[in-house]
Amino acid sequence: MAEHTLHIRKPYFDLIACGTKTIEVRVGYPKIRKIAAGDLLRFSYGNDTLARSVTRVKEYESFKAMLDVEDPTAIGGPDMTHDQLVTAIRDIYPPEKEALGVFALHLVLQR
Repeated sequence: MAEHTLHIRKPYFDLIACGTKTIEVRVGYPKIRKIAAGDLLRFSYGNDTLARSVTRVKEYESFKAMLDVEDPTAIGGPDMTHDQLVTAIRDIYPPEKEALGVFALHLVLQR
């Protein structure tokens, strides 16, 4: 089991902390491509951290392809529509980053 630390924006940190967000979306940077099922992810926002275990890693060619399969509520919470979620993700990752591949990291409380 490997450990990885990822920085995350406050609203998404809070959704992970309360258990609503169980899928973290990232693009295929080399660091992300090293994450595998069974690894431990430490999420940080400012001085706050929390840990989750990775149960599954799925790669997609685009955000749209990912959202056609994955549960949007598990990614952005119950208050975001599909279109709002696409906009929010694309605000973080422009098209050239999306072209690196899209990763859905499935999370559970640390075991």
